[in-house]
Amino acid sequence: MKKLLIYLKPYKKECICAPLFKMLEATFELFVPLVIAAIIDTGIANRDKGYIVRMSLLLVALGLIGVVCAVTAQYFSARAAVGFASRLRHALFSHLQGLSYAEIDRLGTSTMITRMTSDVNQAQSGVNMTLRLFLRSPFIVAGAMVMAFTIDFQAALIFAAVIVLLFVIVYILMRISVPLMRQVQQRLDGILGITRENLTGVRVIRAFGQEEFEQEEFEKKNALFTSVQKKAGKVSALMNPLTYVVINGAIIWLIWTGAVRVNVGALSQGEVVALYNYMSQILVELIKFANLLVTINKAIACGNRIAAVFDVTSSMTEGTVDTISGQNAEKMLPNKTTARENREKEQPFAVCFEHVSLTYPGSQDTSLEDINFAAPQGSVIGIIGGTGSGKTSLVNLIPRFYEATEGSVQIYGRDVREYRYQTLRDCIGVVPQKAVLFHGTIRDNMKYGCENASDAQIMEALRTAQALDVVEKKGGLDAVIDQGGRNLSGGQRQRLTIARVLVSRPRILILDDSASALDYATDAALREAIRRLPDAPVVFIVSQRAASIRHADQILVLDDGREAGKGTHEELLKSCKVYQEIYYSQYQKEVQA
Repeated sequence: MKKLLIYLKPYKKECICAPLFKMLEATFELFVPLVIAAIIDTGIANRDKGYIVRMSLLLVALGLIGVVCAVTAQYFSARAAVGFASRLRHALFSHLQGLSYAEIDRLGTSTMITRMTSDVNQAQSGVNMTLRLFLRSPFIVAGAMVMAFTIDFQAALIFAAVIVLLFVIVYILMRISVPLMRQVQQRLDGILGITRENLTGVRVIRAFGQEEFEQEEFEKKNALFTSVQKKAGKVSALMNPLTYVVINGAIIWLIWTGAVRVNVGALSQGEVVALYNYMSQILVELIKFANLLVTINKAIACGNRIAAVFDVTSSMTEGTVDTISGQNAEKMLPNKTTARENREKEQPFAVCFEHVSLTYPGSQDTSLEDINFAAPQGSVIGIIGGTGSGKTSLVNLIPRFYEATEGSVQIYGRDVREYRYQTLRDCIGVVPQKAVLFHGTIRDNMKYGCENASDAQIMEALRTAQALDVVEKKGGLDAVIDQGGRNLSGGQRQRLTIARVLVSRPRILILDDSASALDYATDAALREAIRRLPDAPVVFIVSQRAASIRHADQILVLDDGREAGKGTHEELLKSCKVYQEIYYSQYQKEVQA
């Protein structure tokens, strides 16, 4: 939690003023019992109405001043707490954006959402309550005891004994409840995880009729969460009754002792009333302080969880090269085997894989092993293979979403590790498997990768992506898209996501099975339009359709993470068994000619 206090630095003035005004309020509050004692002992005893009126006006003044101080303190504490939470949330979001896919996979979506929302809100509440009450309550307790000693030493000893006993009770209950509160937050993560999973997969759940099973799983996790929360609640619930029992017992003791001392003339009636009021103030403040400790412990637990996310650092180190030039590309291909590759030796290569292997963190199996190929600028590279063969893993290495475990991935002659992230990804356009669109207009979505894109550029990209009809049907570029593109079909979403990437005119274009929802005619028209792009980007097409990659300049066949074949369609039909199986499973064998 201490690591997060740096986000309070811009609010030093608020952090000083809030407790200061609260202590001013508490100071005025401590004078109230003395004024009441004076009214009883002087005004009422002497039947001095004028004195009673003057003292009553003083009470009103003390109350008004206290209200002003309290409101001012609340303003400063709220300003500091909200500002702290805002800066913390921005910093956390920025940190998460800087993590590699490996760390994001390890943390999990539900955990990150909990840290960004619930945990930050708890930390904000902790800061707010701490600035308001952390100094005020102990000040009132200590001040009330000091005032009691100024009135009567013997009666004040009761205050000292009660305060010690109450602090022991609070300490014991906190030692029990704090670990339980940490468990509550952990169980909350599980609830959020299964809730998110059910809501995003509701169609699958209904398609398989698994509603009852998912309800049972949710009820199990909810029951675990509820049981821990009940335990924490029961321990916290003991705070008020135990405090009330001790304080009320002390009040009985105080009144009995005070009555005896009044009879012998050692105390006045007003002083007994003042002592009673001070004891009541201690009761109220200790209850507040106990609740404050609960809030602070929750905030500390949540703050530690947030700090743990900040402690997660990216497994990748950003490079320093901030320019990409096709002129410095290596003119050498690894493992030349064909005449076609030999003819390409004099061409600059946009992308080159040299003995690349990949093992995901925490996994014992290798996802990619000893991959070698090169792609000249303007060429089309097809990547095909069975499910789980490593196609997506391979293309994710190009924009450096993951780090190659072994070997080197080169972009225009430089290892991707040498480039700055922004520089590298500015020249690469990626259309992932899952088509994701954001809430807003079509124009807003199209400008996501290029803020300054004109409507003419957008329309040209939409034309290339075969998505002009989608825009026309929806009513133009100002048509609103729902979150996730819920008001579009699968094929419409895919075409718009392809157009969004094309707007930025990338030099390297990666289509990761992004045309799976398109019919064959639209898919073919899309590929032909991309081939005719004036900037001639190198295009990677990941697909399980042989038709989608059949006319590629080079096809890479993957089988269980290994390179099963490499070459043109005709070459692979003759030499690669894996490619033959894929192709002939989709086409009749007699079309081989």
